[in-house]
Amino acid sequence: MIRKFLLCALLLTLLPMYAQDVASFEKRIQVRTLPNGLTVILMQRKEAPVFSFFTLVDAGSAQDPKGASGLAHMFEHMAFKGTDSIGTTNYAAEKIVLEKIEKAYAAYIAERDKRVGQDPKKLAELEKQWQDLTAEAEKYVIRNQFPDYIERNGGVGLNASTSEDDTTYYYSMPVNRLELWSYLESERFLQPVMREFYKERDVVYEERRMRVESNPIGRLLEQFQSAAFTAHPYGTPGIGWPSDLHSFSATEAMEFYRKYYVPTNMTIAVVGDIEFAKTWPVIEKYFGRLPKRPQPDEALTTEPPQTSERQVVLREMSQPVYIEGYHRPDYRNKDDVVYDAISDVVSNGRTSRLYRSLVRDKRIALQAGGFSGLPGIKYPHLFAFYGIPNREHTADEIRTALRVEIERLKNEDITDDELQMVKTRAKAGLIRSLGSNSGLASQLAVYQARFGDWREMFHQIDKIEKVTKADIRRVANATFVDTNRTVGILETTRPAAARQQPGAQSQNQQQPQ
Repeated sequence: MIRKFLLCALLLTLLPMYAQDVASFEKRIQVRTLPNGLTVILMQRKEAPVFSFFTLVDAGSAQDPKGASGLAHMFEHMAFKGTDSIGTTNYAAEKIVLEKIEKAYAAYIAERDKRVGQDPKKLAELEKQWQDLTAEAEKYVIRNQFPDYIERNGGVGLNASTSEDDTTYYYSMPVNRLELWSYLESERFLQPVMREFYKERDVVYEERRMRVESNPIGRLLEQFQSAAFTAHPYGTPGIGWPSDLHSFSATEAMEFYRKYYVPTNMTIAVVGDIEFAKTWPVIEKYFGRLPKRPQPDEALTTEPPQTSERQVVLREMSQPVYIEGYHRPDYRNKDDVVYDAISDVVSNGRTSRLYRSLVRDKRIALQAGGFSGLPGIKYPHLFAFYGIPNREHTADEIRTALRVEIERLKNEDITDDELQMVKTRAKAGLIRSLGSNSGLASQLAVYQARFGDWREMFHQIDKIEKVTKADIRRVANATFVDTNRTVGILETTRPAAARQQPGAQSQNQQQPQ
């Protein structure tokens, strides 16, 4: 009774806020598409003399060229290296050396990749020429000048990220630095320089070693995704395969930039203490400089329907992990909000089904959940369930317990309380996401880019309000079937010394489930 009372009280509080926000947002937001095709959203939020921005480039790791996985992520790193006027002591001289580096690297790669007739002595000489030129270029570099400009002028939260679907850039500044921001942000997409490219490529490779090679869960997820996606780029790791990270060039990075960093493929949202009349001329002056180029082709290989269960088993001296994923449509599908509702029912907090069953009652898991968006949402992807076994419990126990809960979703209606909590938490989540300039900027840019209208972030709430118990069962029955399933298991192995103890079980006796 207390829970129902709190639920109703929260809902009554949220409803008027939600309705008011839709109308009030429309009064404080202006959207324009510049003549070069760039979409810009401005929102007034006069709470403090600051602003935040969020730039979304609609190109992520799924757009990496074949043989150059990790290139989208690599360009994100290079976007902090400066321009032809920032980060250099003498760009005219530096440019000549950078061009020589690319020719030397191409010659080195051509010799390195010869399948027949490779000359080791020539290969060593070519590598030395490339490395010597790389060292020569460093004398022109002013390191970190681009981020230093931003931080010296009050910028905070400077960062970027690359996902399978897109690449984003963001930070916040005092509003009296709006014109400086416009110059810096447009400049790095107008005149990027592949400065210290091969040195930064080594940094990215170390990032891969940390996230994948040195991380058993990272290795499991990489192989799990590769098994689930046999044709679509979602099966390729966004960080890149090791051989690709040792091969692609600055020339290829610039080709990626020219193809995908075009105004029609970018959306920028600015939120804060801004005046429309003063801000639009600044935006148009600086971002209008970006040259208009053709919209890149969106076509990618379609993942064929899965017809049988797939399984990946890793045996490591590590915490065991269990994950299983089911293919589902992309975010534009009419049932997208139904998947969101399922995720909420099984995963959201200590009242969720998987927490109560696997963690609280059976005590077989440290964590358990279910979610969409693996590894992205732009294309058909996975709805995944996972569990991390508690001490003395196994991945097999997690699998059995998860399947019980999945069958409940397929065969029993969720309760009235569960359905109402889904809808209430969706509204609460939206309102929480609108609480800061940076959160607003990211939401506006993402919804504008993905749906062509920022208002869709409110329409999503309307859609989830219409989800029924029957929708949950219908989507669960259509999606969570054996032939649509990929399983990933990380099993614990003991150190060799322990396995040699009398009575110890041989690793070879552990069979894939």
